[in-house]
Amino acid sequence: MTWDQGLHASITNLGEAETATRELTYLEAIRDALAYELARDKRVLLMGEDIGVYGGAFKVTQGLIEQFGEQRVIDTPMAELAMLYAAVGMSFEGFRPVVEMQFADFISTGFDALVQFAATNHYRWGQPVPITVRAPGGGGLRAGPFHSQSNEAWFVHTPGLKVVAPATPADARGLLISAIRDPNPVIYYETKALYRSLKGPVPEGEAGIVPIGQALVRCSGEEMTILTYAAMVREALQAAEQLAAAGHSVEVVDLRTLKPLDEATVLASVRRTGKVLIVHEAVRTCGIGGELAALIAEQAFEDLDGPITRLTAPDAPVPYSPTLEDVYRPNAAKIFAAARELLAY
Repeated sequence: MTWDQGLHASITNLGEAETATRELTYLEAIRDALAYELARDKRVLLMGEDIGVYGGAFKVTQGLIEQFGEQRVIDTPMAELAMLYAAVGMSFEGFRPVVEMQFADFISTGFDALVQFAATNHYRWGQPVPITVRAPGGGGLRAGPFHSQSNEAWFVHTPGLKVVAPATPADARGLLISAIRDPNPVIYYETKALYRSLKGPVPEGEAGIVPIGQALVRCSGEEMTILTYAAMVREALQAAEQLAAAGHSVEVVDLRTLKPLDEATVLASVRRTGKVLIVHEAVRTCGIGGELAALIAEQAFEDLDGPITRLTAPDAPVPYSPTLEDVYRPNAAKIFAAARELLAY
């Protein structure tokens, strides 16, 4: 199955085969979701550095200030902590702020607002915090160690936060709409490397909404499961196609939501195939892969026919050198090699 076929299959699996669609890039799908929610709900507003007149560092919000005005598309100072605390305060007053971090790396300066405050308010006094934090993450753009991190595990570790990581244009739009409407704070990890390199059919209107907390089998198989998300879904599907040409049947599960995790889909796939390869772009230690491995070992150990295997970035900063970054990041060739080794076990 090719990547495009897998994309169309995923939409069919969502029951959207008869829905009107448009061909959008991953970036355009995010912009479309923002425009859709701004038009639908007057409580929605956007905040971020240079997101208004300039259109954002990656031009994701280009044209939105002209359409919705500077009261709803707000250029902020370069102060992530202030932005996030302001967003929390606005949510208390009934607004639904969407805050853009120029890079996911910069979210660290707003850590206190998210982890200590936004994540705990519902527990402490029943107060919803409907904020969405857009975090452009991942490498592949030759941007070096301060603009290429995959730090999603920081927030998966935090009770009270939801974390999503779309891999396709359809999911980029559908999950962002769900995040904006959710009463909880949601970290929305969008993959920079997919912005303009990935294009696909995106359902229009309400039909395209993707619920938070539902994984999706992108490619069915019998011999092994590959668990992954975000940019690595495309790489995994390419590897699965190469494995199929070599006579192997491999299943690819796109997690889509990292918290709350769809444990049922993960365990059902692993129990059916008996082998699992976990792939993510983030570093190895304390990454999502470790949590998935623990879940599988605890609840599906007797169904396994081989060791739980992880393919990740090494425990090192993202290199600036293009050659070294290519060595650093997982890709289809590395997934193919790791899968062949596990299949031979």
